[in-house]
Amino acid sequence: MHCLFDSSLVNDSFGDPGLYVDFRDQRRALLFDLGDVSGLPPRRLMRLSHVFVTHAHMDHFAGFDHLLRVVLGRKAQIVLVGGPGFVAQVEHKLRAYTWNVVHRYEVPLLIEARELGVDGEGACARFSSRSGFEREPDAPFNIAAAGDVLHDETAFRVRARFVDHDTPCLAYAIEEKLRVGIDNDRLLAQGLAAGAWLGRLKHALLTGLPDDTLLDVQWRDRQGEHATRRALGELRSLVVDIAPGRKLGYVTDLRYTEENVAALVQLLAGVDQLYIESVFLDADAEHGARKHHLTAGQAGQIARRIGARMVVPFHFSPRYQGRAQALIDELQAAWAGSPVARHRDGVPG
Repeated sequence: MHCLFDSSLVNDSFGDPGLYVDFRDQRRALLFDLGDVSGLPPRRLMRLSHVFVTHAHMDHFAGFDHLLRVVLGRKAQIVLVGGPGFVAQVEHKLRAYTWNVVHRYEVPLLIEARELGVDGEGACARFSSRSGFEREPDAPFNIAAAGDVLHDETAFRVRARFVDHDTPCLAYAIEEKLRVGIDNDRLLAQGLAAGAWLGRLKHALLTGLPDDTLLDVQWRDRQGEHATRRALGELRSLVVDIAPGRKLGYVTDLRYTEENVAALVQLLAGVDQLYIESVFLDADAEHGARKHHLTAGQAGQIARRIGARMVVPFHFSPRYQGRAQALIDELQAAWAGSPVARHRDGVPG
């Protein structure tokens, strides 16, 4: 059964941290961290609806300018989410440029910046190219009632908790709520083919729309473009299974402390795929502690504590260029105590 999204690191294990989450049945994606994104082609940046930033160190936020240059005049809206002070940081980025002609662009860009405070209170501001990105009055953004849920939609949610990196840093969970399986043979038997409309079908099923709801069904094949309209009740027969969804974790830049590990256990228990920084070898743990980063062994211990089913290490220190396998091996050894660990499939060699 296909999951809602695919995920991949933006750069190699030695590059700036970043996770690209691409939705299979939609022209849409999420991005976690905004460092060097020059390796993502413009078409992939244009798919972004939300960018979730862990913290505003340069290797996690310096790509803002590149993203802005790609989407400006071409995309209508994007939402940026971060931690304490993030709205002001976005505002300062925008104020660094002269915007005397941007209001004339045919496609106006609205940037919505949201921040979460360590006390659970939120703030939100909007910046429109129509007004030269002047800050508009703050909009409501109250996360306290939602617990640790930062963003919630019908098919998925994004949750977050703070960890300590000598500055507050957000760790993220991306959760598919339910997974809807479609039978391809039944699809073909009805004279239909896969397309973006399957996303709308799944959304209709998950939101409990009545069976007489009409859905536009459109797809393209070698014979050209096709369009029809079917009732939800008729299309329901295409569904073979509804199962629990997949859960991803994105964790980078934190100290190895019991408080941090406890926060990650609460956020990511039983995570299907964990992306976690593994910056130093255990032999350099003292240096890692001074830098407020994890060793590969510590990352593996965290993966074991939260019961991660797959683990992808990243954010390797450049001091280990040519020795990446040593970091991977150390993480595997620490993680091996988990009864659900799958070294071959979960960690790239």
